Order: sequence, then C-alpha cells, then structure tokens
Amino acid sequence: MRKLGALVVLAACLPLAGCLSVATPAIGILFTDVKYAGSGEGAPSGKEGKACAQSILGLIAQGDASIEAAAKNGGIKSVTTIDHSAKNMLGIIGDYCTIVHGS
Repeated sequence: MRKLGALVVLAACLPLAGCLSVATPAIGILFTDVKYAGSGEGAPSGKEGKACAQSILGLIAQGDASIEAAAKNGGIKSVTTIDHSAKNMLGIIGDYCTIVHGS
C-alpha cells in the first residue's frame, strides 16, 4: 500500500519537474523572457525579420526559427546581425525566436 501511495505522489509531482527547456543564457523557473545576441558585425540596422518555433509541455514542438526563414519574413537578402529571444511560462509553453537585421 505504501508503494502505491509513493507512486501516486511521484506521478502528481512529475508535471512540476519542468520538462520544457528553451535555449537561453538566463533561465527562470516560473517565467523567462530574454533577448540575447547571436552573431554579426555592428549594431542592428536596416530591415528586421523574425522566425519562431514553439514547444508545448516539451512534448510537441513546431515552427521554423532558422536564419533563412527570419530573413525571408523580413524581406532581407543580406543578413548583418543575428539575435535570439526566448520565452517560457511555467514550462508549459516556450517560444524560441531568431531575429535578423540586414538589407
């Protein structure tokens, strides 16, 4: 009977384990909303394009957060800087975005 009780407690705590992770240099357990530098030369200027991917509970993930998709979304032919952003709410929904600047 005790083993069954322990299994029930373990199963109840499993959703609180935070099975979702979104790449970011600063991780918040309850909430994350971070923008951070990727690569490039100089300060962001010109047109901006953004592409995102989303994860739900770490079980389902979809989207295209590639540099190519971000450049296409912004009508950019020559990328000069690449930045990233990440959002995560309670490990339930996470967004990872690539942001490009160029002409």
